[in-house]
Amino acid sequence: MALTLDKKELQVISAHPFIQRAYNLLQDYLAISKFKVVAMLVLTAWVGLALAPDVGRGIAVQFISLLGIGLLSGAAAVINHVVDSEIDTKMARTRHRPVAKGRLSKTHALSFAGVIGVAGFIMLMLWANTLTAVLTLFALVGYAFIYTSFLKRATPQNIVIGGLAGAMPPLLGWVSETNQMAAAPWLLVMIIFTWTPPHFWALAIARKSDYERAKIPMLPVTHGIDFCKTCVVAYTILLALVCVLPYLIGMSGGIYLVGACVLNALFLYKAVKLKLAPRDDTAMDLFRFSIVHLMVLFVILFIDKWLPL
Repeated sequence: MALTLDKKELQVISAHPFIQRAYNLLQDYLAISKFKVVAMLVLTAWVGLALAPDVGRGIAVQFISLLGIGLLSGAAAVINHVVDSEIDTKMARTRHRPVAKGRLSKTHALSFAGVIGVAGFIMLMLWANTLTAVLTLFALVGYAFIYTSFLKRATPQNIVIGGLAGAMPPLLGWVSETNQMAAAPWLLVMIIFTWTPPHFWALAIARKSDYERAKIPMLPVTHGIDFCKTCVVAYTILLALVCVLPYLIGMSGGIYLVGACVLNALFLYKAVKLKLAPRDDTAMDLFRFSIVHLMVLFVILFIDKWLPL
């Protein structure tokens, strides 16, 4: 006989202190591992894997490889939360994060990072290959330590230089499938690498006072908002050009080309609007759209592989 619970019984269970604490702890774990960001990184890794030459690996093995990439990415995010906890307390956008707020201790968070990081590395060693495991570990070090601990606090070009670590997942997905480097996945890396500055600078413009208070040398803080807007437009134009490269080398077809052109036209429109006719919400509107842009762009890349024109 099936077990069913009515609404009142579910409310009683959810009100139980132990269950409530477990639920809150789960939410804190998801928050410090930046679950939504990691999900987008895994999406780009999946597309890189899907575009790679078919070598006969099973779906289960591919899934475990992507899970390993996701776990190491989550570990990097947790370390980022720990290193930035003092800064986070000074910023309105981040002051409620679990480590900054004291709901999770630094030791607790780092232990969690160690567990999921080691698990992800082992998965990649056993179900992918050593090259993928090492490259993913290097990406973790690049983001969690080189960018977060040094570049972020040292130069207004922090996000440009440090963006390479966050741009690696398509290459990692490809290498997990083929166990070798190739030029094609590096184009996907270039897309994310070029996308990153206008994405984060739009947020930095909207949250300039936060970064000033935390003494983080983001571009609008060090060089002014107007100069930063000009850089956003310049990088958006560069992004539009880079996004055409997969089509020009025959990596993708007409569906991707049309989709990329539409998405980048919208991106450029919003970037120019931010520069010439901004409103209070224009920067955040561009920031939010940039997330949609990248997700849809990589989904179109995947669709184009199976429905080439």
